[in-house]
Amino acid sequence: MTDKITNWTRADDAMVENAIRRGASRRELLKMLLAGGAAVAAGSVVLGRATQAVAATPVSGGNFKAAGWSSSTADTLDPAKASLSTDYVRCCSLYNRLTFLDKDGKTQMELAESFDSKDAKTWTVKLRKGVTFHDGKDLTADDVVFSLKRHLDKAVGSKVAKIAAQMTGFKAVDKSTVEITLADPNADLPTILALHHFMIVADGTTDFSKGNGTGAFVLQTFEPGVRSVVTKNKNYWKSGKPYLDSFEFIAITDDSARVNALISGDINFAASINPRSMKLLASQQGFELSKTTSGNYTDLNIRLDMDPGSKTDFVAGMKYLVNREQIVKSALRGLGEIGNDQPVSPANIFHNADLKPKAFDPDKAKFHFQKAGLLGQSIPVVASDAATSSIDMAVIIQAAGADIGMKLDVQRVPSDGYWDNYWLKAPVHFGNINPRPTPDILFSLLYASNAPWNESQYKSEKFDKLLVEARGLLDQAKRKEIYGVMQTMIAEEAGTIIPAYISNVDALSSKVKGLEANPLGGMMGYAMAEYLWLEA
Repeated sequence: MTDKITNWTRADDAMVENAIRRGASRRELLKMLLAGGAAVAAGSVVLGRATQAVAATPVSGGNFKAAGWSSSTADTLDPAKASLSTDYVRCCSLYNRLTFLDKDGKTQMELAESFDSKDAKTWTVKLRKGVTFHDGKDLTADDVVFSLKRHLDKAVGSKVAKIAAQMTGFKAVDKSTVEITLADPNADLPTILALHHFMIVADGTTDFSKGNGTGAFVLQTFEPGVRSVVTKNKNYWKSGKPYLDSFEFIAITDDSARVNALISGDINFAASINPRSMKLLASQQGFELSKTTSGNYTDLNIRLDMDPGSKTDFVAGMKYLVNREQIVKSALRGLGEIGNDQPVSPANIFHNADLKPKAFDPDKAKFHFQKAGLLGQSIPVVASDAATSSIDMAVIIQAAGADIGMKLDVQRVPSDGYWDNYWLKAPVHFGNINPRPTPDILFSLLYASNAPWNESQYKSEKFDKLLVEARGLLDQAKRKEIYGVMQTMIAEEAGTIIPAYISNVDALSSKVKGLEANPLGGMMGYAMAEYLWLEA
């Protein structure tokens, strides 16, 4: 065969890859290949393979600059108080957690070497040795105990105080062993501690302005509401990481301005852009889009304890009236995955893929509305820009209702005050829920009978019992089975309609490499700085 390569070795592959890194032209590379015994056709294959290898091989060096969409003068470097994406990004660059979620939603160890329990109530955590804080102090069990106990102190104002409240006992068994005791069994503890707020800080820390953590970067500059600059931690415990020399993070609230900053080269990365900006980038060369569907959703909530939701046939009719495909295509401009009326998204390992979404069926919807005695009556539906794409969704559902004689009065209200005045209160209204890492957190927050955010006032003793049972099981297969049943119960019985899981889109220079999706959100679950590199 004319494209056969003779005497070609891995060393020759490495030689070509090194030449690419040095900036050799294609002509020079082909000459090199021909000299090594490769025909033109085979040379192209080798060249393509080498180019891919170079692109996938991390490169050290470079200064990375990214822009988020939100900032505040209340921006903080205290992980317990983190509330905006900007806080999460900065904390992820400066600190580490005991565990983290990988791209597949599986819990991996980070500062913890192992997490063990026989009863899901008492947990033994073994810490990695040889980990140091930026100030040179060794990581010990005392740091972990201090970091976790902070969340129980009301004076701290932790954003995860309610989640942390289940931890009732902390003990430093020795320098590298921590024992955590829970009020009740919870097999999700290792996953819960992967949340951004549970970053580990040094024992006794009260001043967080220095960002003293064990993370991949060391703080240089922090201006709340403006920017932060961090530089490579040369003593980082993860070998070879980070790849970047420095990372600067700013906020540009206007979407168009954020994208224009990317196009002009002022930044390398523009977080969370809208569909209009996607069209602008499509006409430019040298840029890419990263899509993450991690569980954020906008839902239509029908309170079951108020009219018209107290009539079960009205709720059933609304579920058949929602055209999920059209909502993804039109309201979300294709940036979403069809939902099946329950909150555990496909990004979660416990997602029930066998539960099919309700089909759009106006005839069935009309039947149920007639049975409820509501066909032709005007039903208020409250929507707002505060709940992502809810107004567009409402208009689509309203039009479908009009076709069968169902009058849905879409009441558009201001964003300001929406969450205080309408969410959880109006008989029919929209909500917007951010990703959570476990079904237990989602169900406890949104669907248990005593849930603080029970959007449809769903009450079920069976559901509550299953929630407690699944929480304490260490058998993952059994938990998945129970969570599957609970997702079906929500889809069939609750008054929440979840038509789609919304995708987040980040825009970046083609020179930025290593970006992957993560179930905790865009920007690799806000931890991108540690893993990205800039192509030479």
